Amino acid sequence: MKKTIILTSTLIALATSFGAMADRDHRLDQRGDRIEDRLDRRGDHIEDRLDRRGDRIEDRLDNKANKARAHGHEKHAEHLARKGDRIDQRLDDRGTRIDDHLDRKGERINHRLDKRGAHHAKN
Repeated sequence: MKKTIILTSTLIALATSFGAMADRDHRLDQRGDRIEDRLDRRGDHIEDRLDRRGDRIEDRLDNKANKARAHGHEKHAEHLARKGDRIDQRLDDRGTRIDDHLDRKGERINHRLDKRGAHHAKN
């Protein structure tokens, strides 16, 4: 009788702890997803902002190039057009690098939280 009570109480304790561990895993998964989503949005925002900035600079230099062409300064116009293209490309690349960096950071955080949940599930 005593063994049955101890066995039953042990099984009940294990069953309730598995539910708590599953809830903890779910909570950690949600937390990792929220962090990853926030970093994705931040990276997209930075990338868009830099892209718009590059487009404005390129448009401004293209307008100057058109004005230089109108005055017969072809070499200066080509120089301005190339300069605008280089600046726009550099800002696009910078935005892409920042976005990729934040994506990797979010993935690392999500992976770390998944490992923490798996580790606590074992114990």
